[in-house]
Amino acid sequence: MSPSLAERAVEVLSTADGRAKTALSRRHAAAWFAARREEAPAIPVGTANPPMHPARPDRPELLSPRDVPRRRLGSEAGRIALLHAVAHIELNAVDLHWDIIARFSHIPMPIGFFDDWVKAADEEAKHFNLMCDCLEDMGSHYGALPAHAGMWRAAEDTAQDFMGRLAVVPMVLEARGLDVTPGMIEIFRKAGSEKAVAALETIYAEEVGHVAYGSKWFHFLCGRENLDPKDVFHDLVRKYFHSHLKPPFNAEKRAEAGLPPDFYWPLTEAGAPPEKANV
Repeated sequence: MSPSLAERAVEVLSTADGRAKTALSRRHAAAWFAARREEAPAIPVGTANPPMHPARPDRPELLSPRDVPRRRLGSEAGRIALLHAVAHIELNAVDLHWDIIARFSHIPMPIGFFDDWVKAADEEAKHFNLMCDCLEDMGSHYGALPAHAGMWRAAEDTAQDFMGRLAVVPMVLEARGLDVTPGMIEIFRKAGSEKAVAALETIYAEEVGHVAYGSKWFHFLCGRENLDPKDVFHDLVRKYFHSHLKPPFNAEKRAEAGLPPDFYWPLTEAGAPPEKANV
């Protein structure tokens, strides 16, 4: 009998090597969509017991955020460090998207929910490989530098809270990527790194969709419970996100993804946009 989608998700989570994890992610995504097009036997969603922490390779060494070395982005070493950091984020995102499928598969959801997160996991796997290719072109590789150990904290904190997971991971953490990626693209454009620019532009375009999936299904769950999405979002982010949101924000891309300013500005230290903060 074909393994369920939730079981396939656990298989990805249990695979340590980055390239192997992303290859498996892409293979399971292709199988899911082939079945959805009825080109292959149907795959049930099923249920599973995912590990609290995904398998990880021996390298990179994981450090506290304050201990991760800072490098000058104007140097090649600094640009390598930046690509390495993005690769680490993308590998964690692969696991985060499969984890939401496995961990919350017991909650009745429309089939479109699983379509969206399988697609997101597939794209994150592609993003990780793009970053690894860029690193290898520059004489480095994923695992060559230390990385941030706190990436999985949001998953741990929201392991029992479906709406909290949607609020914090796609609608806060991935939305932050929309704010900072244009600046990264400019760094590599100035350095003449066309391959890195193209890779980051792909990531930037597709991450809008991932934030949008979070917003869509968060609003769906709020509607099902007759709750106000904005108030619930504020409560959950204050509960699970251990900092203020930090401007500047990419208001255009956030709006495109279904995040209006009154969702995120009240969660900043100022609590309002600059033009309103002093009113």
